[in-house]
Amino acid sequence: IMCERGIRTFENYTRNTLDLSAVPLIKQLTHLPIIVDPSHGTGKWKLVEPMALAAISAGCDGLMVEVHQNPSEALSDGPQSLTPENFNTMVKKIQNLKAALEISEE
Repeated sequence: IMCERGIRTFENYTRNTLDLSAVPLIKQLTHLPIIVDPSHGTGKWKLVEPMALAAISAGCDGLMVEVHQNPSEALSDGPQSLTPENFNTMVKKIQNLKAALEISEE
Protein backbone atom coordinates (compact mmCIF):
# COMPACT_ATOMS: atom_id res chain seq x y z
CA ILE A 1 0.00 0.00 0.00
CA MET A 2 1.26 3.46 -0.91
CA CYS A 3 0.25 6.53 1.09
CA GLU A 4 0.40 10.12 -0.13
CA ARG A 5 0.52 12.41 2.88
CA GLY A 6 2.36 15.39 1.48
CA ILE A 7 5.89 16.60 0.99
CA ARG A 8 7.84 19.38 2.66
CA THR A 9 8.20 22.51 0.56
CA PHE A 10 9.05 26.16 1.15
CA GLU A 11 5.34 26.94 1.42
CA ASN A 12 4.54 27.19 5.13
CA TYR A 13 0.81 27.87 5.32
CA THR A 14 0.06 24.15 5.39
CA ARG A 15 1.90 21.41 7.26
CA ASN A 16 2.90 19.67 4.02
CA THR A 17 2.07 20.06 0.34
CA LEU A 18 -0.30 17.29 -0.73
CA ASP A 19 0.72 16.05 -4.18
CA LEU A 20 -2.44 14.58 -5.66
CA SER A 21 -0.78 14.09 -9.05
CA ALA A 22 0.99 11.17 -7.35
CA VAL A 23 -2.31 9.25 -7.15
CA PRO A 24 -2.92 8.56 -10.85
CA LEU A 25 0.83 8.28 -11.45
CA ILE A 26 1.27 5.54 -8.83
CA LYS A 27 -1.78 3.74 -10.21
CA GLN A 28 -0.25 3.82 -13.71
CA LEU A 29 3.23 2.74 -12.64
CA THR A 30 2.42 0.07 -10.03
CA HIS A 31 -0.17 -2.49 -9.06
CA LEU A 32 -0.28 -1.11 -5.51
CA PRO A 33 -3.33 0.51 -3.92
CA ILE A 34 -2.83 4.12 -2.88
CA ILE A 35 -4.45 5.92 0.01
CA VAL A 36 -4.29 9.64 0.75
CA ASP A 37 -3.94 11.30 4.14
CA PRO A 38 -5.39 14.82 3.77
CA SER A 39 -5.06 15.39 7.53
CA HIS A 40 -1.25 15.22 7.58
CA GLY A 41 -1.06 16.47 4.02
CA THR A 42 -2.52 19.83 5.03
CA GLY A 43 -2.36 20.06 8.82
CA LYS A 44 -5.57 22.11 8.86
CA TRP A 45 -8.97 20.56 9.49
CA LYS A 46 -10.75 23.01 7.17
CA LEU A 47 -8.67 21.72 4.25
CA VAL A 48 -9.20 18.01 4.95
CA GLU A 49 -12.61 17.70 3.27
CA PRO A 50 -11.79 19.51 0.01
CA MET A 51 -8.51 17.61 -0.34
CA ALA A 52 -10.23 14.31 0.45
CA LEU A 53 -12.79 14.99 -2.29
CA ALA A 54 -9.99 15.90 -4.69
CA ALA A 55 -8.14 12.69 -3.78
CA ILE A 56 -11.25 10.62 -4.52
CA SER A 57 -11.57 12.41 -7.86
CA ALA A 58 -7.90 11.63 -8.58
CA GLY A 59 -8.65 7.92 -8.10
CA CYS A 60 -7.27 7.03 -4.67
CA ASP A 61 -8.25 3.68 -3.19
CA GLY A 62 -8.88 5.03 0.30
CA LEU A 63 -8.38 7.83 2.78
CA MET A 64 -6.76 8.10 6.18
CA VAL A 65 -8.31 10.91 8.22
CA GLU A 66 -7.71 12.11 11.78
CA VAL A 67 -10.94 12.25 13.82
CA HIS A 68 -11.22 13.33 17.45
CA GLN A 69 -14.24 14.00 19.65
CA ASN A 70 -12.65 17.23 20.89
CA PRO A 71 -9.73 18.27 18.63
CA SER A 72 -8.69 21.15 20.90
CA GLU A 73 -7.94 18.60 23.64
CA ALA A 74 -6.16 16.08 21.39
CA LEU A 75 -2.68 15.13 22.59
CA SER A 76 -1.43 15.29 19.01
CA ASP A 77 -2.66 16.46 15.62
CA GLY A 78 -5.61 18.43 16.99
CA PRO A 79 -5.44 21.22 14.38
CA GLN A 80 -5.86 18.69 11.57
CA SER A 81 -8.51 16.51 13.24
CA LEU A 82 -12.13 16.46 12.16
CA THR A 83 -14.92 16.13 14.67
CA PRO A 84 -17.12 13.05 14.21
CA GLU A 85 -19.84 15.36 12.84
CA ASN A 86 -17.48 16.89 10.27
CA PHE A 87 -16.29 13.40 9.34
CA ASN A 88 -19.85 12.14 8.79
CA THR A 89 -20.63 15.14 6.59
CA MET A 90 -17.48 14.49 4.56
CA VAL A 91 -18.34 10.80 4.12
CA LYS A 92 -21.77 11.71 2.72
CA LYS A 93 -20.14 14.07 0.22
CA ILE A 94 -17.65 11.36 -0.75
CA GLN A 95 -20.48 8.89 -1.34
CA ASN A 96 -22.25 11.42 -3.57
CA LEU A 97 -19.04 12.18 -5.45
CA LYS A 98 -18.27 8.49 -6.00
CA ALA A 99 -21.79 7.93 -7.33
CA ALA A 100 -21.39 10.86 -9.73
CA LEU A 101 -17.99 9.61 -10.89
CA GLU A 102 -19.41 6.13 -11.54
CA ILE A 103 -22.24 7.61 -13.64
CA SER A 104 -19.77 9.67 -15.68
CA GLU A 105 -17.71 6.55 -16.45
CA GLU A 106 -20.68 4.72 -17.99
